[in-house]
Amino acid sequence: MSPPMLVRDAMSSVILTIGPAHTLRQAARLMSARRVGSAIVLDPDTSGLGILTERDVLNSLGAGQDPDRERAHAHTTSDVVFAAPQWTLDEAARAMSHGGFRHLIVLEAGDPVGVVSVRDIIRCWTGARQPAPALAG
Repeated sequence: MSPPMLVRDAMSSVILTIGPAHTLRQAARLMSARRVGSAIVLDPDTSGLGILTERDVLNSLGAGQDPDRERAHAHTTSDVVFAAPQWTLDEAARAMSHGGFRHLIVLEAGDPVGVVSVRDIIRCWTGARQPAPALAG
């Protein structure tokens, strides 16, 4: 029997971070360019981490809000569930299912080291080829 697959095996270590003042359009452009479904929102004033997802952007657009005026902080999930690299993929999937979300920020020693998504877990479980990592910058 093989050992369980871990979050570190599936997570993307190339993470997108934005500030709370980024507009939703800026965030969406960055997420699209990096081919990621979420951005970690770092707020130096609160020293907390939040997450902005493509679903948050879509909900704002669907509500008729202006993506050039809406700021990331107003749409960021701040009550974030974090994962650890040593969690099993089963633990991560259960946390996502229980919380009703599709992304987990992965922390190690209190610092973000990656993001794992439902898509990442499925790719790992099915042995599907990972796409080329997005460029940092």
